[in-house]
Amino acid sequence: MRVRFFRNETAQHFARILQQIGEGTFPTDSNGEISFTDDFCTQVKTVQELINKIYTGIAENYKNNYWLCERAILAAKNDAVHELNSRIQEMIPGPVTEYRSIDTVVDSDDAVNYPIEFLNSLDPPGMPPHRLQLKIGSVIILLRNLDPPKLCNGTRLSVKRLLTNIIEATILTGKEKGQDVFIPRIPLVPTDMPFSFKRLQFPVRLAFAITVNKGSQSGVAVLT
Repeated sequence: MRVRFFRNETAQHFARILQQIGEGTFPTDSNGEISFTDDFCTQVKTVQELINKIYTGIAENYKNNYWLCERAILAAKNDAVHELNSRIQEMIPGPVTEYRSIDTVVDSDDAVNYPIEFLNSLDPPGMPPHRLQLKIGSVIILLRNLDPPKLCNGTRLSVKRLLTNIIEATILTGKEKGQDVFIPRIPLVPTDMPFSFKRLQFPVRLAFAITVNKGSQSGVAVLT
């Protein structure tokens, strides 16, 4: 694992390398492994060491939006992102609020073949989970365009309040950085499934860690 913070003057170079990694065009050695120069990254040995390196003092700083917006962990695979997000959120004090989605098939004739329990178990890319667990201060990423250009797919926010049908959050990135917004539940239909189903859920995921593709345009980033 490799860790590195980049300031604005190196963001373009860093973003270009991330894009090459995501596209599989970055040079590799005879074993198919990627190597970076010493001034590009700092090596760590465990996932927890990586988390501690990037989110040092999160229990005290989780409500500091300026602190949060300066850091993120980038990973190549969704499974790694989910594990990192879960671990980091556990380090934040306070209770967890869980929001469960309402899942239904679009074609009523499919209801027998795809029961609700099966729909709840699905976790398609680009969709919020059936069980969305959040805390005050958690970093989230928007999965749909709600109010462009203020609230677009990929906007990172910090949770401010968790209400029954609304999430109040503060924008961490972009021109509207620092503005408080409200995120409603909306119906979402994945496009890469062999059948159509609809999930009524908040269009967000945890975003202490994000995938390389989501983070390739970030000015400050971390690579794992």
